[in-house]
This record gives sequence, C-alpha cells and structure tokens, in this order.
Amino acid sequence: MLQLYSIENIIFALEIVGTITFAISGATLGLEKGMDLMGITILGLTTGVGGGIIRDLIVGQTPPLTFRNPIYLIVSIITSVIVFLPPVRKWIFSKSTLYEMLMLVMDSVGLGVFTVSGIQAGYAATSIHGVILLSFVGVVTGVGGGVLRDMMAGDRPYIFVKHFYASASLIGAIFCTVLWNNIDQRIAMTGGAAIILVLRLMAARYRWSLPKANPDRNTSDS
Repeated sequence: MLQLYSIENIIFALEIVGTITFAISGATLGLEKGMDLMGITILGLTTGVGGGIIRDLIVGQTPPLTFRNPIYLIVSIITSVIVFLPPVRKWIFSKSTLYEMLMLVMDSVGLGVFTVSGIQAGYAATSIHGVILLSFVGVVTGVGGGVLRDMMAGDRPYIFVKHFYASASLIGAIFCTVLWNNIDQRIAMTGGAAIILVLRLMAARYRWSLPKANPDRNTSDS
C-alpha cells in the first residue's frame, strides 16, 4: 500500500509539472498571437487540461475529472497569468538555451506522464481493455490539449507537421498497454513514460520527423 501510494504521489507531481508546461506553451502561443489576458488564459487552460477532458468524454466519465478535482484547472490558470507578467514574457521571448532545454524536458515528461495516466484512467473507467482503445485514449490525453490550442489559435496542429511528437506518444502507449495486459501496472506505466521521454529527447537531438508530402510535387505530377 505504501509503495502504491508513493507511486501515485509521484505520478500526481509529474502531472502537475506536465500541466504547467502545457499551460506555458498555450499561453506563450497566445502572447505570440497578440491576445489579451483572457485569451492567453483560455489558451493556456485549454492546453493544460484539454486532453484530459477529451479522454473523459471518450470513456464516459462525466463530468470530466478536471471539474471534479479542479487542481489541474487552477494550476493552468495561475500559470497562464504568470506567463502574462512582463518580466516572465521578457524571459520567454529571449529564447535562452536554458529556457528551451527546460521546456523540452518538462514537455517530454508531461507527454509521457499524461499518456500513461490516460491509459490508467481508461482502465479504471471501462471494462474494455483492448490495445486500440486504451492506446487511443492515452495518446488523446497526451496530445489533445495541444491540438485544441493550435486550432483555437488558427494554426495547423503542431503534431501533424512538427517533429516526432504524437508518434512517440503512440509508441509509448502501445508499449504500456501491452505490458499492462500481460505483466504489471507499475512496470507498464514506468516503461511507457520512459520510452516516450527518450524518444522525444532523441527526436529533438537528432531532428527526427516523419516523411512529409510535397504539395508542389504532387500538383506537378498530376
């Protein structure tokens, strides 16, 4: 019981870190778009908790956990307001190496933790424990907030055009689900999150990305 309690505390702490990071990314995009404080806060909030809300709606958890336990919502709002402060804005837009590295690591941790915690929520909410459903729920939890952020800001969703992001979440989600069904919950969650973290950091280091279509070439060939 003590070990499980400790693991739950660690997951909760990492989820808070991920929520802060996702909220920063949403609020920063709002700054770049010239939004006011309300718009920046809404964008940060959407990025921080959007994936979890979509997950809960998919598995039939209503009202979503965000509204039953509003700690993630509160953290997202506070983070977005802090990002709006002039000294913080100045540091963010300085694009320092420290800031870039910190955001990369925290974002990668958040993606991994939210993906496996989404799978955990799926297991608890439904008796259907198939790899497809649970992997989908995990990926949606990890990347759903970012997709909503980009759509609300009028941009093409980041996960469709940039780096090895959703792919890392999907690989980790499948790994986690397979281990969960066959071995152990703790090993599955730890292993899945670790795979996502390593893949994201390696993708950033070596600039991995999936093949992309060339619209000009497709037009000329037709």
